[in-house]
Amino acid sequence: MAAAPESHTGWTFLTNHARVLAAIADKPNIRIRDIAAHCRLTERAVQRIISDLELDGYLSHTRDGRTNTYRIQADKVLRHPAEAGLTVAELLYLLVQDETDRGRSGGRPSRLTGTSGTP
Repeated sequence: MAAAPESHTGWTFLTNHARVLAAIADKPNIRIRDIAAHCRLTERAVQRIISDLELDGYLSHTRDGRTNTYRIQADKVLRHPAEAGLTVAELLYLLVQDETDRGRSGGRPSRLTGTSGTP
């Protein structure tokens, strides 16, 4: 049995649900074990998050042998009132980048030019 990932202290910008969803968006047939390692969560925590996402209709899966292939409901609207009208697709657009884009922009979206927050 694999050891639990090292915990993180302090706050972060993203929830674990968003991290798991982004990992699935990046690779729809990713294993729970790999999601857990990528997101630094336990496999059980990832299973609970996937269950939450499926229960609320944000995610579904099909089983092919021992492999799950996940399908994200991209047009589903986010739950919090502060993000009213924002879809899962719009969130994932910000979170999931091709590795070449990540390297080219130095990890920053190109539309952000300074620290003032104005493009």
